[in-house]
Amino acid sequence: MQMGESAAATKNHRHHLGVSIDAPPLYGFKGLDDDGRPQRTGTVWTASAHIITAVIGSGVLSLAWAIGQLGWVAGPSVMLLFSCVVYYTSTLLADCYRAGDPVFGKRNYTYMDAVRSNLGGYQVKICGLIQYFNLFGIAIGYTIAASISMMAIKRSNCFHESGGKNPCHMSSNPYMIAFGIIEIILSQIPDFDQIWWLSIVAAVMSFTYSGIGLGLGIAQVVANGAFKGSLTGISIGTVTETQKIWRSFQALGDIAFAYSYSIILIEIQDTVKSPPSESKTMRKASLFSTIVTTTFYMLCGCMGYAAFGDDAPGNLLTGFGFYNPFWLLDIANAAIVIHLVGAYQVYCQPLFAFIEKWVGAKWPDSEIITKEINLKIPGFGYPYKLNTFRLLWRTAFVLLTTVISMLLPFFNDVVGILGAFGFWPLTVYFPVRMYISQKKIPKWSTRWICLQMLSGACLAVSLAAAAGSFAGVVLDLKLYRPFKTSY
Repeated sequence: MQMGESAAATKNHRHHLGVSIDAPPLYGFKGLDDDGRPQRTGTVWTASAHIITAVIGSGVLSLAWAIGQLGWVAGPSVMLLFSCVVYYTSTLLADCYRAGDPVFGKRNYTYMDAVRSNLGGYQVKICGLIQYFNLFGIAIGYTIAASISMMAIKRSNCFHESGGKNPCHMSSNPYMIAFGIIEIILSQIPDFDQIWWLSIVAAVMSFTYSGIGLGLGIAQVVANGAFKGSLTGISIGTVTETQKIWRSFQALGDIAFAYSYSIILIEIQDTVKSPPSESKTMRKASLFSTIVTTTFYMLCGCMGYAAFGDDAPGNLLTGFGFYNPFWLLDIANAAIVIHLVGAYQVYCQPLFAFIEKWVGAKWPDSEIITKEINLKIPGFGYPYKLNTFRLLWRTAFVLLTTVISMLLPFFNDVVGILGAFGFWPLTVYFPVRMYISQKKIPKWSTRWICLQMLSGACLAVSLAAAAGSFAGVVLDLKLYRPFKTSY
C-alpha cells in the first residue's frame, strides 16, 4: 500500500474486501493483486505500446484526404484539437478504473464495467448498444479496406505490366468474398483475440504500411520540388460549394475515426501494476501515446497532402496517387490485408462472445447452443470443439458484413460514419458523465458547466461529421449500381 496511508483507511479497505482485519496484507500477497487476480506487471511503457498498437491502423490512410478537404490551416489544427480532447477525456476515464476510492476502490475490468459501476441503469444498455453497433460497423469498414488493398496489389501489377496504358478496372466483389471466407474460418476459433502474437503482428504490419505511406509521401514532395495544397483546402471548381461543405464535415469524421480508441483504455489500464496508482500511470501513458500518434498522423496526413494537393486520394496507398515502386506498394497493401484479417477478429470476438453468452443464458437446455462435438483435425494434437450455434451465428455475421460491404463499398464515407458515430458517445459523453458521477461534481458548478460545454461541442462536431459522411454516401449512390462497383 502507498506510504502515508492511515491505519483506519487500511482497515476499512480490507474490511470492504471481506478480509480479516488482522490477516497479513493481501496487496502483493503470494503474487496476487487486491482483487485476488495474478499480480499485474504493466508499466507506462507497456501501456503506451498497447495504445499505440491499437490506434495506428487503417484510419491513418484517409488522413491526407481529410487534410486536403480542410487545408493547411484547419487540417492540422483540427487534428491537434482532436488529440487534446482525446488526451483529456482519457485522463477522465483513467479516474473511473476504480469505483469510489482511486487507489483502493473496486476495479472495473472493461469499459462497460466502468459505465455500470458509475452510471448504471439504462446508460449501460445504451453504451452496450453503441459499442456493439460500432464493432459491427468496424467489421464492414475493415472488409471494404482489405478488399481495396487486395485489388490494389492486382492493379499495381497490371499497371506495371502495361506501362500505365491499361486502366485495369476490376470489381471489388471477388476480393470481399475472399476476405469473408478467411474471416468465416478464423471466426470459428474461440478466443482468437487472446492469441498473444496477434497484437505483435498487427503492430508490425501497421507501422509497415503507415511508414511506407509516409516515405512515399516524402519522396513525392522531393520529386515535386514543392509542397502542394492551399491554406483553405480543396478549391471551389474542383468541387462545388455544397460538396466542399459536406466533404469538410466528412473529413472531421475521418480524423475522429483515427482517434477513436477510448473503448480499450480501461482494458489496457487493467494490465498496469500499482503503486503508483493505475490512474497516474495511465495518464502518463495516454500523454506519451497521444504525442507519438499525433506526430505520426501529422506526418502521414501532411506529407500525403503536400505530395498530391487537391488530388490527395481517399486511401493513400490504394487511391493510386503512387504507381511506383510497384513492389513497395504491394508490400504495403499486403501488410494492410494481414493487419485487417487479424484486427477484424480482435474487434468482433467480444461481440461474438456477448451474443453467445446471452443466448446460452436464455436457452441453457438447448443442445444446439450448448453441445460441443469433438472433431479430430490432422496435424493437431487435440480435437477441435465444434459448437453448432457458434458455427451458424458467426458465419451469418461474417456473411452479413460482407454483403453490406459489397452494397456500400465506399471506404471514406464508411470511415467517416464510424468516426462520427463512435467519437462523441464513447470518447467524450460517457467518460465525462462517469467522471462527474465519480467525483460528485455539483450541478451548475464552473467545472460541471465546462465539462458539459466540452461534451456539447464534441456532439456538434460528431453530428456535422455524420451529416457529411451520409451526404457522401448519397452522392456516391447516384453513380452506383449495387454489386457492380469497379475501380
